[in-house]
Amino acid sequence: MDEKRGQSWVEAEWLDSLDEELEMEIDDQLVARDLAFISDLKHASTVERQVYFHELLRLQAELVKLQDWVQHTGYKLVVLFEGRDAAGKGGVIKRITQRLNPRICRVVALPAPTEREKSQWYFQRYVPHLPAAGEIVLFDRSWYNRSGVERVMGFATPEQVEEFFNDVPEFERMLARSGIKLVKYWFSITDQEQQLRFLMRIHDPLKQWKLSPMDLESRVRWEAYTKAKEETFERTNIPEAPWFIVEGNDKKAARLNCISHLLSLVPYEEVPHEPIALPERVFNPDYERKTLPDELYVPTRY
Repeated sequence: MDEKRGQSWVEAEWLDSLDEELEMEIDDQLVARDLAFISDLKHASTVERQVYFHELLRLQAELVKLQDWVQHTGYKLVVLFEGRDAAGKGGVIKRITQRLNPRICRVVALPAPTEREKSQWYFQRYVPHLPAAGEIVLFDRSWYNRSGVERVMGFATPEQVEEFFNDVPEFERMLARSGIKLVKYWFSITDQEQQLRFLMRIHDPLKQWKLSPMDLESRVRWEAYTKAKEETFERTNIPEAPWFIVEGNDKKAARLNCISHLLSLVPYEEVPHEPIALPERVFNPDYERKTLPDELYVPTRY
C-alpha cells in the first residue's frame, strides 16, 4: 500500500474520531432563541476549543494506559461522581469512558430503590456493583443519595440520615482495607449556571429527557442542598477516601481538570505489549459464497 495513502486513511479515521467528540460538543453551542432573555448568564469557556480537543485526546490516551495497567495488575478502582443536578457529572463520565473497554470500565447509575431494596441494609444494593480485580467502576451518583436527595426531599428520616453518617466512614474504610481505591468527586456549579443549564434543557427537545421532577424541585430547595452538602463534607471526608471538589461552571475545564486529577491519583505505568501481527486470511479455493436474499440487508438510504 502506498505510504502516503496509508497516512491519509489513518488521518481520516482520526478526524472521524474527533468528529464524534465534536458532535457531543455542538449542542453546548446551540442556545435556543427562547433563551435570549438570559444572555447575560452565558459565558465562554476559558479553554480554547483547539486546546480542549488536544488535551482531551491526550488525557484519553492516558486513560487507556491506566485501563491496561488496572487490568494487568488486578487493581480495583471506584470513582463516585456527586454534585448538583446539571453540574456536569454525566459529561465527564462520557469523556472518561469514551475510548475505554466497557468490560473493564463500567458505569453504574442506579434507579430509585424498589420496595424490597428499601427494606435491605442501605449499602446492600451498591455492593454487587463494586469491582473485581482489574476493573474500574464509575458511580453516576452513589450511596451519598442518602445524605443528599433522600434527605432534602424527605425520602429518608432524620434517624436514617444519622445512621448513614455513622456508617459510611467505616463502610468506606472497609472498601479501602479490601484493596479498593475509592475516589469521590463533587461537581460544584453556581445558582445562575444551574438555572441556565435547566433552561437549555427545557427548550432543547434532545435534552428534555434529562429533566425530572426532582431536578425542578432541586431549584426550590437550593439552600437545603447546600446545607446537606456541607454536612456531608464535614462528616464523610476521611483520609482513606477524601472528597475532591470540581469547579463545574466551565464544562471543558471541568472535564480536563477532573480527568487529569484522576490520573494523578493512580500509580499506573505503561504496560508492555507483545507486537501484534495480523495473520493472513486463509483462502479455500473450493468455497463459494452464498447469495443472501435482499430482504436481509438494511436499505441503502444514504
